[in-house]
Amino acid sequence: MTAIAAPRSLRSRYAADLGLAALAPASWGTTYVVTTTLLPDGRPLLAATMRALPAGLVLLAANRRLPKGSWWWKSAVLGVLNFGAFFPLIFFAAYRLPGGVAATIGSVQPLVVAVLSVLVLHASPARAVLYSAIAGTGGVALLTLTGDARLDPLGIGAMLTATSLMATAIVLAKKWGRPESPIVMTGWQLTVGGLVLAPLTLAVEGVPTSLTGQNVLGFLYLGIVGTAIAYALWFRGIDRLPPTSVSLLGLTNPMVATLAGLVILGQTLTGWQVVGFTVALGALVAGQALNRRS
Repeated sequence: MTAIAAPRSLRSRYAADLGLAALAPASWGTTYVVTTTLLPDGRPLLAATMRALPAGLVLLAANRRLPKGSWWWKSAVLGVLNFGAFFPLIFFAAYRLPGGVAATIGSVQPLVVAVLSVLVLHASPARAVLYSAIAGTGGVALLTLTGDARLDPLGIGAMLTATSLMATAIVLAKKWGRPESPIVMTGWQLTVGGLVLAPLTLAVEGVPTSLTGQNVLGFLYLGIVGTAIAYALWFRGIDRLPPTSVSLLGLTNPMVATLAGLVILGQTLTGWQVVGFTVALGALVAGQALNRRS
């Protein structure tokens, strides 16, 4: 009985870790709807700063733990990769690219993580997992791309750089491990990212003259749900799951964004988009199953 129960326990724990980690990119999938319906127009850097800095300072004050030794510079590196550089690049790409193009470029992250895992972690993902990642990118492309999508070189470069930065952060976090709980490390990195973004926001956009109640509600949602809680779960997943498993969960982002558009914005899906959604979902499930077996 013990020999049978142990594998079941491990499978249940693995499934729970996957489910909790998937909540992070799922919450990020609601960012577009929240941004377009609740946040002030034309203030991308303000949105990025308000996502990172308040949440980071609150977590820092609540946990009352600071990095020690080498984790000062490691937290700074991860904070810049995950927030300080990633957020502005994402917003820059969003203003220059259609959402479908940005989502398709972002979906190649599992492939970037696979390459970096070989170089940095000396760990080769199973070939079937790579095939799932490629299929996932194809599914996202069918789901989000349109025939009139414009390809802006600067926007593509920004999105590719942002995707590579987050992939690098995943691999480095896996290599370095964690000295504290995910919620403590989330506070460190958010604070670093926010402190990098704040002077840039003041220099480029300045201080907003006023904020509405809807603006405040949007900032609270993105700061608490879409950032503090989401990234704590994301960093927990990085600690407990293979790097390619974590990055494959990013496929839930465009799928949730599509569902949010259907429910909240009243958008509709074409037949090809339904096919793309099915392919992306199948690639996500197959990739996780194959990764667990390998």
